[in-house]
Amino acid sequence: MKTWTKIVSAVASVTAIVAGTTALYYGTYLPRSAQPRSGHVPVSAERLTRGKYLFEVVADCDGCHSERDYSRFGGPVVVSGRGKGQVIPEKGPISPLVTANITPDKETGLGQWTDGEKIRAIREGISRDGRTLFPMMPYKNFSKMSDYDVESLVAYMNTLQPVRNPMPKMKIPFPISFMMKSYPEPVSNVKAPERGRNAEYGAYLATLGHCMDCHTPPDGHKLDEGMKFAGGRVFDTPLGKVVSANITPDPETGIGRWSEDYFIQRFALQRTYVVNGAPKLQPGQFTLMPWLNLSQLDPDDLSAIYRFLQTQSTIPNKVEKHPGTVQTAGF
Repeated sequence: MKTWTKIVSAVASVTAIVAGTTALYYGTYLPRSAQPRSGHVPVSAERLTRGKYLFEVVADCDGCHSERDYSRFGGPVVVSGRGKGQVIPEKGPISPLVTANITPDKETGLGQWTDGEKIRAIREGISRDGRTLFPMMPYKNFSKMSDYDVESLVAYMNTLQPVRNPMPKMKIPFPISFMMKSYPEPVSNVKAPERGRNAEYGAYLATLGHCMDCHTPPDGHKLDEGMKFAGGRVFDTPLGKVVSANITPDPETGIGRWSEDYFIQRFALQRTYVVNGAPKLQPGQFTLMPWLNLSQLDPDDLSAIYRFLQTQSTIPNKVEKHPGTVQTAGF
């Protein structure tokens, strides 16, 4: 009996040592990071136009970091609250989700940050003070953002109207708070594929737009690699549950029967809401798909995304987008 007691005691001691060492490792040596670059990003009319396009359309920075009117279809951005941060009341293990004020306000935003610190945060997930950003911020995707694009994005962010808006700190429970410190990785020079109506550039745009993140169901704490783009990810919000659509080339449950022209027109249909204002939400219309932003994508960019999606595996997966309500068309 004493022997077993000694064995149990020894195992417990080893476990405690391993746990302590792991906690020390995660708490002391991670995240991996590099010093932010020095100097200012280049500024030109072309870069500012590109940065605005990335911020408001492709990367959908607006979607998370701007005040939005969720009583209307697509949750249009409140222009006076662009970049001020928001509290997202999505249900889950971490609720609410808090996004940062990324306007140039010196007290509550990024007004004291250097351009290099902003680039590091966007592509590597490291805050100015060395903290790991919560991976709701898709820095793993943005690590693929080219040098030209990230510089253009920062140049545009620097032109935002400063908004004083202190945000509460997000409470991230253990062990997530430790685990996420392993996510960041230093990013060196990145070059984008040649722009055009080709699948390679479409993959680049889809990565920056984190299409796979929403349109792939989870498998534990990561995405299910065998169900890429097959839809089925459930988002539980105060306005009800919404499930992402299957956008693989499956002809029955995905977009396999969609022509390239139809794909482009499907996005263009929402553009009237940008011009004339989005209508009040009706039952079954709530969506997290950023239609209002993506309706402004360049047609050539939409062609590139379509051609990329057509290269993906065909996965049958019928999705009920709004469980318990009348279905509406689209993603």
